[in-house]
Amino acid sequence: MKIAGILWTVLPVLFITAAVLAQSPQVRVTVYNNNLALVHETRQMDLPKPAGLCSYRDVAAYIDPTSVHFKSVSNPEAVRVLEQNFEYDLVSADKILQRYLDQNVRLMSKQGNPIEGKLLSVGGNVVLQAADNSIRILNNSEIVSTELPKLPEGLITRPTLVWQVQNNGPAKQMVEVSYLTNGMNWHAEYVGVLDANDQNMDLAAWVSIENNCGASYQDAKILLIAGDIHRAEQPIRPLRKQMMEMAAAAPDFEEKEFFEYHLYTLTRAATLKDRQQKQIELFPAARTPVTKEYTYDGARNQKKVNVTITFKNKKEAGLGIALPAGKVRLYKPEGEAQVLVGEDAIDHTPRDEEVRLKVGDAFDIVGERTQVSYRQVGERANEEKVKISLRNHKDAAVNVIVVEHFSGDWTIREQTLQHKKKDATTAEWRVPVAARGEASVEYTVFRTW
Repeated sequence: MKIAGILWTVLPVLFITAAVLAQSPQVRVTVYNNNLALVHETRQMDLPKPAGLCSYRDVAAYIDPTSVHFKSVSNPEAVRVLEQNFEYDLVSADKILQRYLDQNVRLMSKQGNPIEGKLLSVGGNVVLQAADNSIRILNNSEIVSTELPKLPEGLITRPTLVWQVQNNGPAKQMVEVSYLTNGMNWHAEYVGVLDANDQNMDLAAWVSIENNCGASYQDAKILLIAGDIHRAEQPIRPLRKQMMEMAAAAPDFEEKEFFEYHLYTLTRAATLKDRQQKQIELFPAARTPVTKEYTYDGARNQKKVNVTITFKNKKEAGLGIALPAGKVRLYKPEGEAQVLVGEDAIDHTPRDEEVRLKVGDAFDIVGERTQVSYRQVGERANEEKVKISLRNHKDAAVNVIVVEHFSGDWTIREQTLQHKKKDATTAEWRVPVAARGEASVEYTVFRTW
């Protein structure tokens, strides 16, 4: 009997809790990489019977009204939308005054004197016509306050969807609304910390979500799509100020393949405020082996030798996850602090692919490209001899990859070091250079076209 009594006491509470949860608004926001978001909301509304207008407030200011989908969850067959309007004529002082043109208004001057008359014009100055038909022009800076009887019709305080519905069901219903909006974006940001010997890197990732769509979403389920979707028109990105909020928490994103993209789902609710940039950890630091390379491309960069860091996005190397596009910042410890040594951007990178980061230019390694000889061989052929000199001012020996580019059909006829044909237009030489030493490579190329 006691157990039965407890059950009869607890069960109504459970039913009431379930009913409250079913009626509470639910929001899901899917954010794309190209200034686009899909908002999906479920909330309770009062629908007119048998027909009438109902308003849906707090939608994004940059909503695409043609993408709106409305459905009654409670009685889908009983509710029909006859007409939809997107009201975005938001209230402002100028708009209110414009609605009172040719009507009597009462103003208060800085001196505390009331001024009454028919409002003829608003803008930089206010033009009033007094009862005796005299005209008075007032600068806005002279006016302290304006008294009006009521808010004119047609002005709203927030962007609003207005539907004309036909309802054969109950007045209170749960409805489901979804729409696309511009003004929302996300990207990944990576932080890599190299070890003392530049052989390993601790790589961590964060996502930054920018909300400039004109609406806030409380306790929303957030989904991020990594990939480039095709759109019929390019969206216009609104320029608005941003606030930044750091959400440093345990990694809560679940990643999976979705169509031809990758989907990252935040497993906890989060609030996206308007005009805010939120950062959430995508995954904690993972250690992966790296390779530091020096590359000299004399045709494109006369003396500079580029420094690159490469690593494999493989599970065996500590990673093996889909890496969304974003900026990578590389640091290296110096005493108790970390110093930025360079940054680069990566594109969407699937598992098992190589990642190559350009860090900067080597200070102590210099290259020089010299054309030793050149001769034309017929109308559609030539021969060129080139010498690449490298000088290493470091206390350690290095290997420098020398890159040369060719057009047409080309053949290396003579060379002091064996080359590697990287592709149809590129040859590479790996040149060892001793500590505080010099090295060179010479080659002769024959080209036809």
